[in-house]
Amino acid sequence: MSSPSKRREMDVMKLMMSDYSVETINDGLNEFYVMFNGPKDSLYEGGVWKVHVQLPDAYPYKSPSIGFINKIFHPNVDELSGSVCLDVINQSWSPMFDLLNVFEVFLPQLLLYPNASDPLNSDAASLMMKDRQQYEQKVKEYCDRYAKKENTNVSAPEDESDEEDISDGHCTSSDDEIAGKADP
Repeated sequence: MSSPSKRREMDVMKLMMSDYSVETINDGLNEFYVMFNGPKDSLYEGGVWKVHVQLPDAYPYKSPSIGFINKIFHPNVDELSGSVCLDVINQSWSPMFDLLNVFEVFLPQLLLYPNASDPLNSDAASLMMKDRQQYEQKVKEYCDRYAKKENTNVSAPEDESDEEDISDGHCTSSDDEIAGKADP
């Protein structure tokens, strides 16, 4: 079995060789941004998000931390921090998964099938359950306002790129310990 550092290198290179634009931070492979397009046939189609990815030292045995940099209106994404509430990343991560799974399967599934019963953004969840048409309109407004390619070129402010703000497990899933969260 290969070492975590070789696996990290292989997974990041595979992501870079795919259709995703990857921008490393500090020339390392532990932290980087990925340009992520909203999935086809979804409310988010046409949107472009800059997603912050941080790989723990124990990756792939511990999950990556994932967070949207530009705003997105979604029940399972914290509007202020960009943290993602997604069980497969926060609780049920497996070393069988890789970074391509995150961007080709997990994030598209999150955007296509929001879970209003386990929200990080209670306003989005409430609106989705009470008035689907108004929810869809607000999603599209956010896409038009925040999810354009020009919105992805700005660097994250220092206080918003905090490690604990990204995929930090503030959703109400059952696991006690969140994979990928750094120890305090």
